[in-house]
Amino acid sequence: MRNKHQKFGAQSEDLAVWYLKKNGYKILAQNYRTRLGEIDIIAKEKKTIVFVEVKSRRSIRYGSPKWSVTHQKQRKISMVALQYLKKTRQTDAAARFDVVAVISNRDEPQIEVVKNAFELAYG
Repeated sequence: MRNKHQKFGAQSEDLAVWYLKKNGYKILAQNYRTRLGEIDIIAKEKKTIVFVEVKSRRSIRYGSPKWSVTHQKQRKISMVALQYLKKTRQTDAAARFDVVAVISNRDEPQIEVVKNAFELAYG
């Protein structure tokens, strides 16, 4: 059973998937998990594989959610992304890391895609 924070997170990820599809991304996987961690969405935009972290908040009281992807989280996402590329034999593919920020207040949710939000982080 999901708590209210988990439900909010799942709804935000669903919104992000809808938004990405609407903007030409092809969704390859959702909640891709390995023993190293998880990537919220793996998509393809044109010929680029895109590893997407979804961050959401109910308001901007504490700033935009796009700023909440820490270096530690970037490192974990990077390791899982490398593992995915190896497993799918796509280590030569163009890839990038995007963050989708979702702000869901009482009105219409605001969705922002930050392309190339961070570089491969493994140090």
